[in-house]
This record gives sequence, C-alpha cells and structure tokens, in this order.
Amino acid sequence: MYPAERHRWLIDTAADEGRVSVSRASEELGVVPETIRRDLEFLAGQGLLRRVHGGAIPASFDALGDQPLDTRDSSAVSQKEAIARAALSHLPSDRGSIALDAGSTTGRLASLIPAGSRFQVFTHSIPIASLVSQRTACDVHLIGGRVRGITQATVGNTGEFAGLRVDVAFMGTNGLSTGHGLSTPDVDEAATKSAMVGCARTVVVLVDSRKIGAESTARFAELHDVDLVITDSGISQHQRRSLEQSGVEIVIA
Repeated sequence: MYPAERHRWLIDTAADEGRVSVSRASEELGVVPETIRRDLEFLAGQGLLRRVHGGAIPASFDALGDQPLDTRDSSAVSQKEAIARAALSHLPSDRGSIALDAGSTTGRLASLIPAGSRFQVFTHSIPIASLVSQRTACDVHLIGGRVRGITQATVGNTGEFAGLRVDVAFMGTNGLSTGHGLSTPDVDEAATKSAMVGCARTVVVLVDSRKIGAESTARFAELHDVDLVITDSGISQHQRRSLEQSGVEIVIA
C-alpha cells in the first residue's frame, strides 16, 4: 500500500470511529507500528489529525486541555445551542431539582431555562449560578470551594455534592469514549464532576460530536453511570452504535 493510501485510511478511520490506534492500523494495513507512527506524525504536522497516546484523533476535536470559558463558548456554537434546546425536554417537573455542571454547553442550557421555572438548582459554576438566579425564579445554590479561574468553577467540594440527591444532573465533558468513559483534564474538577454524577437519579450528558471518541486525563464517570447523551449530527454511525451497545441512549439534536 502506498503512503497516500495509508494516510487516507488513517484519516477516514479517525473520522468514522473518533480515533485510530497504532496497533490496529499496523495490523489492518500490514506494516510495522513505526511506519504508522511516522504516518501519524506527518498527518499531525499537516493539521489533518491530532496525535494522542497510542494513536490519533480527528483534528476537529477540541483541544483536550483546559481552555478559557470564553474560548470554548465561541466554538461549535450552533451545535451547542441545538444540544441545549434538546436538553430542555429532560428537565424535571416544576419545583424538581437539577445539578448543572460548569461548561459552555450547560451554560447555554442555563440560558434557556424558562423564566418562571422554580427548580432547585445546584451548580459549581459561578457564571451559571449568576445567570439562572438573575433570569429565573429558581432557587439557586452555588456550591463553594476553590475557584478555578480558567473554568470559573469551584472545586474541593465533593462532600457537599455527595450529600445531595437531585432529579437530573446535566453534565459536560472534555472527552467521551467507550474505553475511558467521561474525562476532563483537571483532577480536582474531575472529582467534583464525579460527585455530581453520583448525586443524581438521572444523568444527562451534553456533548458536541467533536469530543466523542476523545479521551482526557482524569475520568470522572463510566458509561454505565450515564442515562442519556445528547449530541449533534456530526456523530458517526460507528460511534453511535458503539455507545448504544454500551447501554447509553443517544439523542441527536
């Protein structure tokens, strides 16, 4: 197989499945792993793939490290808005309780909560607490702790969330994969997210399709902890089948 053919296979596989591994590509294409590693380095240098441990992911994935909230809020805007609108139908009955994770997509959901709503809202996001308290009739609880400037979220508060029981937790994530579950770069924020997942009767994940198949450093939930994933039409059929086979319900916004 010529290099150009290998490159096309690597790009197409990453796009369809969310990632491509060195070991699988070596076996499928009948070349040694070092050849695949060189191919991936070349494609990453061309901006066609993003190199990760053991393989590569599509270049369109968001960076898996922390980014300022304003930066994340300005990417994939139409997809995030559609996901947030789809999440509205999963709000509990009025006066029910919800946990809202920090993040740009959950922030869009917060901006769409009807003004007359009277939910009990628990969040570790300073912007979301401010937004919901100003524009709705909800009873808003900002869970305190150390503030991470880059995400404007509090951490070090797992005990507070562990003592709660809410109807629905709406979660964001930096990565979602069948192998690593839901993950985020910062271990302290991962601990808070894990406690939020654990306090909810129903867990709804709001994630744009670029992050499906991606893996970040700290896992905060397994797929079996999730009841529903709301994403956009960019998810591939292979990714959707893999998640559904893991027992996760998928909604396409």
